[in-house]
Amino acid sequence: MWYWTKIIFLVFVGAVVVWLGYEVVTFPAISRLRDENPTTSSMIEFRLSEARAEGREPRKFMIWTPIEQISPNLQRAVLAGEDARFFQHNGFDWDAIQKAWDEAVEEGKKEDKQECEEEAKAANTPKKDCKPNPEDWIPSMPSFKRGASTVTQQLSKNLFLSEDRNFLRKGREAVYTYFLERELTKKRILEIYLNVIEWGDGIYGAEAAARNYFKKSASDLTKDEAAFLSAMIPSPLNVFNPAKNKKRVVRRQRVILRGMNSIKLDYSGK
Repeated sequence: MWYWTKIIFLVFVGAVVVWLGYEVVTFPAISRLRDENPTTSSMIEFRLSEARAEGREPRKFMIWTPIEQISPNLQRAVLAGEDARFFQHNGFDWDAIQKAWDEAVEEGKKEDKQECEEEAKAANTPKKDCKPNPEDWIPSMPSFKRGASTVTQQLSKNLFLSEDRNFLRKGREAVYTYFLERELTKKRILEIYLNVIEWGDGIYGAEAAARNYFKKSASDLTKDEAAFLSAMIPSPLNVFNPAKNKKRVVRRQRVILRGMNSIKLDYSGK
């Protein structure tokens, strides 16, 4: 018995060592991003391969633009919509994470109650009997909304990670986020973010988005135009695609416009 216990332990340790070695070897050279502008990202490559797999012509419209040539209106609008505490946190907005967790748990409770009531109705059981014991009740695993994800977290995911959703990827995202914040300034993080995020089918970065939607440079975007582009970020292909759901985009645009005045662009620190 002891022999097999040692064998299993050594196999486990060996597997961990191999995994750690793989992570070290494949770890991205984040420090290079101080001076090198990325020409693609994991998310962009995924979209290109997705198009090829579906028999569509891959599209990539991307024009790298220094942050000095991106309208401050867009910078403020993006932060108002995605990460209002960008200059106050170190990559993780713990208050937003806690709030998102609490909201997600409440949603889980509502979903579980609704499911229970539907089962009770099907079984012809009174709804009042559909009350799970609080001591036995375990909420469904919350699915965090975008509000808990900072700009740095979104950048680490877009640059380096696959579209898979699992705890391993979330762990990698956390590590990459930490090193992005450690190696780069806030200004550089936002500059890269504004140049690589998706703004439609094959449209990447602020300059491409400004030209596609408003026929102008990103440097000339007005407050309304900036808020409109920011409103699209969570789901530019579907939920907040102006060609499909313009009313939803406009509603979010109004909210972002109200929040823009409170965003101060402070690049004096790290």
